[in-house]
Amino acid sequence: MDRELLALVDVYRAETEENLAAIEHGLLALEERGDADPELIHAVLRGAHTIKGNSATIGFDAVTAAAHELEETLQRVRDGAGEWSADTATHLMESLDVLRALTKDALADGGARAAIGVGTGLTGARTGARETSLRVNLSRLDRLLDLTAEITIARGRLAELVGAIAVTDDVLESTLWQLAQLHTTLQDEVMMLRMVKLAPVFRAQHRTARDVARQRGKAVQLVLEGEDVEVDTSIAEQLRDPLTHMIRNAVDHGIESLAERAVSGKSATGRIVLRAFHQAGAVVVEVEDDGRGLDREKIAARSEALGLVHDAAAMPDDELFSCIFAPGFSTVSEVTEVSGRGVGMDVVRRRISALRGTIDIASVPGRGTRFTMRLPLTVAIINGLLVAAGGEHYVVPLDTVEECVDFGGPSADRAPTGVLNLRGMPVPYAHLAGVLGRSSAHAARACAVIVRQGHHRIGLVVDALVGDCQAVIKPLTGGLEDISGIAGSTILGNGRVALILDVPPIVERITKDAAARAVA
Repeated sequence: MDRELLALVDVYRAETEENLAAIEHGLLALEERGDADPELIHAVLRGAHTIKGNSATIGFDAVTAAAHELEETLQRVRDGAGEWSADTATHLMESLDVLRALTKDALADGGARAAIGVGTGLTGARTGARETSLRVNLSRLDRLLDLTAEITIARGRLAELVGAIAVTDDVLESTLWQLAQLHTTLQDEVMMLRMVKLAPVFRAQHRTARDVARQRGKAVQLVLEGEDVEVDTSIAEQLRDPLTHMIRNAVDHGIESLAERAVSGKSATGRIVLRAFHQAGAVVVEVEDDGRGLDREKIAARSEALGLVHDAAAMPDDELFSCIFAPGFSTVSEVTEVSGRGVGMDVVRRRISALRGTIDIASVPGRGTRFTMRLPLTVAIINGLLVAAGGEHYVVPLDTVEECVDFGGPSADRAPTGVLNLRGMPVPYAHLAGVLGRSSAHAARACAVIVRQGHHRIGLVVDALVGDCQAVIKPLTGGLEDISGIAGSTILGNGRVALILDVPPIVERITKDAAARAVA
């Protein structure tokens, strides 16, 4: 397969994904309306027709046939030859699933080889009109980001060299300043290229809510807010699975049955809101339902049975509710196709933590539950605090840092772990070098970096604070990617490698150790 054909397949894949999403969105809107609205039918028909034409052009015969069948069914509905009903909507959804599966198989099987020698373009593509946008492979954007990181390193080394020779030259200093400004602008532009709207990820949840509601015999309305909020494309992709789990959970566990809602005086149709908005340099994504709320007694009993907590009655709601993210946690006695295995919410927490995000829960009995996720705008570059510990440099993500305090005298005079008195509040601490399995350098005047994860805060004792920095995250490879407490690496301006801390597991470990010492 030559490069031109590969490019053709890439365009086909992208356009077909967009059209499949548009068809599904239209079918869900038709089902919600309850009638064959001509404009919606036409929009869905247009998407099916485009897929059919593109598939025929590239040689995907099975996809072409399936798209034609879907098109024929829609045509009959539009012309009044077929009656619109809930069964019709279900049949069209099933046809769409078949079409999506055939498309995936065709791309995976390399069916595009049949298109070698075909000189025509895709329907709606390469028409003589000037393009205002260009599709770029994500790997090229990743490479562009790598190059900006290399420029960062080179600029830092150049600044060090100039500083070392003690040259005072206004022109040289002005040039270095201009270089820094250009580099910052370039880096910002690269990051903007990676930003995508959350609309496709959000709209895909309409189908999830619809299917689970039908399985469980419930009526549910999913409301989307903030679809135009933009995040890094990698965050958007990794957010799909957590949102799917949470929407399924909200429909199955949160929204009551029709009978229960009638007894409580609620509308027969449950309401779930999926919203996003910017807040303090981060993206907040919320999933909120108007259902029964979390059952504190059941969660407490299950948490104690699993050994997650010792005294659930003394815990505030938010801390106790966080136990539902534990592996294997479930208060459902019956395992169904939708839930009961205790794996969904565990996946949610792991995925959100992997994105350097946090998730909080608020719930009111009889009124509903709200899950709030706070995510960084990008996982490619972070603002960090550079610290020294055990002879090495580490980057602490700045969004987890609350403050830095004097550790009080030589670090060798203090125990490797313990509790700090932070303005009257007990805060467990540990030497960062010890946490990472290294010996401390025993600085003459150590510092404690206070970091927070969720409702817990700890102190990480370091030998020195080096300063703030902007770090391009490089993933660890060669078996190092599973090291707990390390999120990746970065290259400093002097060419040295520094490890980036993964704060959530470190906070969890130190908090648990402190709790165990308190019980003992």
